[in-house]
Amino acid sequence: MSSLLYALCARLFPILAKVGVGTNLGLLQILFALVSGRFLANRGALVPALADCGLSDEAVRRSVQALAYGRWNVQGLIDAWHKVVLAERRWQPHRYGGLRPVAVDLVGFFRARLQGTVGKHYTSRADKALPALVFGMVAAVGSVGKKRLPLLRLLVRQRPNETERALQDRVLRETLGTLAQDEVILVDAGFGIEELLKHPQAAFVARQDQNVTARRNRLPTSKGKGRPAAYGEIVRPLPRTYRGKTIAATRPDTVVRWKAGRHTIRAHVFLNLVSSTSRPAAATFQIVVIFDPRYTRPLVVATNRALSAFDLWCLYRDRWPIEQMPLAAKQMLGCERAFVFGEESRWRLPELAMLSGNLLAYVAACRPAVSSGFWDRSAQPTCGRVRRSLSRLSFSDLPLPVGAFRKKASPTAHLPKGVRAHRRQKRPTCVLGTP
Repeated sequence: MSSLLYALCARLFPILAKVGVGTNLGLLQILFALVSGRFLANRGALVPALADCGLSDEAVRRSVQALAYGRWNVQGLIDAWHKVVLAERRWQPHRYGGLRPVAVDLVGFFRARLQGTVGKHYTSRADKALPALVFGMVAAVGSVGKKRLPLLRLLVRQRPNETERALQDRVLRETLGTLAQDEVILVDAGFGIEELLKHPQAAFVARQDQNVTARRNRLPTSKGKGRPAAYGEIVRPLPRTYRGKTIAATRPDTVVRWKAGRHTIRAHVFLNLVSSTSRPAAATFQIVVIFDPRYTRPLVVATNRALSAFDLWCLYRDRWPIEQMPLAAKQMLGCERAFVFGEESRWRLPELAMLSGNLLAYVAACRPAVSSGFWDRSAQPTCGRVRRSLSRLSFSDLPLPVGAFRKKASPTAHLPKGVRAHRRQKRPTCVLGTP
């Protein structure tokens, strides 16, 4: 039997160890259908994807029931997955300036025709917000060998009628419960600086817009006339144009340079700032503008910790791996489209897809690269190549442990049988003149 299959099962079985008998078998079948690319081949349809794994009609129905009505939650599976990865000690967290990066982001699984309460999420392809199931995702960032890899930590569902801003704030609060003293939150420009400053106990590194402004954490020198100033001076890290006139950028406090290969990177540092709507003595932060000659637009980041510009540059580069998880779940595993409509199934299938994508990327990083053929002379350890290898297998090829994953033999002796099970009742006769 393939060593790849054993490596996959060694991680899959512990994840489902605490799930009830019967339900764990149904979830195992769904997870195998995901990692083997059956959803991709069947365009996101659940039942055909399960049938494509070689399952009987009864097994397919039981798997659908486990997804829709099983007593389990994805956070329990994620916690078990986290323990499996840490126990193997292959994945090592990154550390810059004494801090370990933890990336936070929002992802939307777009469902244009889904009935019921559905949120909205912006997509650049349509240049507007579309109906979607929105999740907050949190992942620690590290490496397996030379492969940079996120480790899924939290998935937070958007509540009915909850705005994305409220979801962001709730994700930040729940992330604080799992954050260690030496960890820093990495977010993109969608998270406002005011919301982040509400949690001063948590370190953050946040990307800012090109037109961001802040204020000095001190009052300007009095000119001896007029009303005393209540706010600090405006700080503009980058120049801008307003009504045809150019507004110059504020002079930085310090300028730092370093080498990245053959390129020289320059950074402008602005220290001891408060938000543009705050007065002095409010929560402070610093802004760093990083000019990389390989890019046309500079990178603007803010942090509430005393970090060097080089450490900030390294930290924010580790925010990008969190984008791998929705990419693997949607494009690699085929869950960009989903044909499930139940109140619970619509949320659980994307959650399992995110977990499966993270699992597949980890398995790929821990093994030698799987070549696609003789023409593939520089194969990389990617989840797509592992998925292609697993697509040739069926569920019956899995080495299931005896007694752990089986159909649950539920007692049925106490249930009515035959006609009595239908609970048929005689229809009441309708008398003329009565309702």
